[in-house]
Amino acid sequence: MATAALEALPEPFRSLAADVTCSVAEFAEDDVLEGFGMESPFELMGLFTGIGMTEDGAMPQTGQLPNTVFLYRRAILDYWAENDDNTLGEVVTHVLVHELGHHFGFSDEDMEAIEAAEADD
Repeated sequence: MATAALEALPEPFRSLAADVTCSVAEFAEDDVLEGFGMESPFELMGLFTGIGMTEDGAMPQTGQLPNTVFLYRRAILDYWAENDDNTLGEVVTHVLVHELGHHFGFSDEDMEAIEAAEADD
């Protein structure tokens, strides 16, 4: 589903996200959860690690790891099972797009504002 969501991204976003690694894990690591002050691994469905495009500068630094989006399978499945308003594919796509938003330089607040504006339409 994650691969299908990546392939369905419209241009130019698909090309701009081509170097982002997408990884699926059961849950986030304990140190990641602790860093966000989360007690349950079900609280985090996705995570972006790396340097957003707006922060990287004109000349990317050498030796840095690729930007990565982590999708946490069990947390996504749990959310989907408890919320019947979206298909599992829609939930996966939503989490993936949200995390890719960080790659493009958007903050959580920016993306929440965009989602709120879309809901008002």
